[in-house]
Amino acid sequence: MAARLPIPTLPKELKEYALIDVRSEAEFERGHIPGAVNIPILRNEERVAIGTAYKQQGRDAAVTLGYEMVGPRFAQLYVKYKIAIQGRKPLFYCWRGGLRSQIASTLLHWGGYHVHVGIGGYKAYRHNVQAAFARPLPFLRLGGLTGSGKTEVLQLLQKRGEQILDLEQLAHHKGSALGSLGLPPQPSVEMFENLIHTALQKLDHTRRIWVENESRKIGTCVLHPDLWNHLCESPLVELETPTEIRIQRLVQEYGHFPKTELQERTARLRKKLGGQHEQAAQLALEQNRMEDWVKKLLVYYDSTYSYGKESLPVPLPSVAFDWNNPGASIDRLLSLADTIRLYAPAGILD
Repeated sequence: MAARLPIPTLPKELKEYALIDVRSEAEFERGHIPGAVNIPILRNEERVAIGTAYKQQGRDAAVTLGYEMVGPRFAQLYVKYKIAIQGRKPLFYCWRGGLRSQIASTLLHWGGYHVHVGIGGYKAYRHNVQAAFARPLPFLRLGGLTGSGKTEVLQLLQKRGEQILDLEQLAHHKGSALGSLGLPPQPSVEMFENLIHTALQKLDHTRRIWVENESRKIGTCVLHPDLWNHLCESPLVELETPTEIRIQRLVQEYGHFPKTELQERTARLRKKLGGQHEQAAQLALEQNRMEDWVKKLLVYYDSTYSYGKESLPVPLPSVAFDWNNPGASIDRLLSLADTIRLYAPAGILD
């Protein structure tokens, strides 16, 4: 018989287990435990058919239909499960840790393996994820105008031994109309939360965690309300980078993409830029005047940032960042950060 245990969430524990998600492909795509492999007991269309049978004919008819569908694949599933575990402890989960997990674990158990089923399944995991966001963490936000290099500064801070939470990397989006260029498809909102939760588990919650100052929505990904509130309440440090440098950096970052893609993304900003600025930006693209194109886009992004900054009750602590000498700039940023009081709750996210 399969041993039942809570789904592990701490990184060291997770490494011991081969997480096998036996839900349908659609369920897995919507959201899953990071690191899990999807080997479904029921495929998408089969799950729909069994659900219909359950509603119309009852549980026994649905179970019978399920065995008729899955039975011929038992040998194939058994082989896939053996390949998936790779010497680790097999841990199966479905939505609630019910019949699908039990069937899958039984197949491997019959082969002589010691198997586990996650108590409460993915539903319990999601409850833990959302509950974890209710706990404040010692965040320190990094702000600055578009093109200041906030993401790169986070990476430099990480090389200095600082802890970071890179929301844009997890969202596969840089937060602007151009933000998805060259990046993989974005995860679902549910999966985005799971990825953030996993990233936070790897950090020491008694030390500061640097995070870029973001809008609540990053492309199609949306931050959990509790996490968003904690971020809004956390201290904010601003990078000051000369406009000329920001323009150069943005040209370097986006100027190499196909012109048609840049034109399409620029068109999306028509309402925000205004028709005149959008047309001028499109003309600059057409004539390969990339710096002028960036300048036109910054009309919107800089004004939006300035408006938000004006609403703050006190001036932001800031660091003038010199990209010709980033090491010294990081020194100044760390020195400033050491003077800022953070909330550091006890305990570890679980």
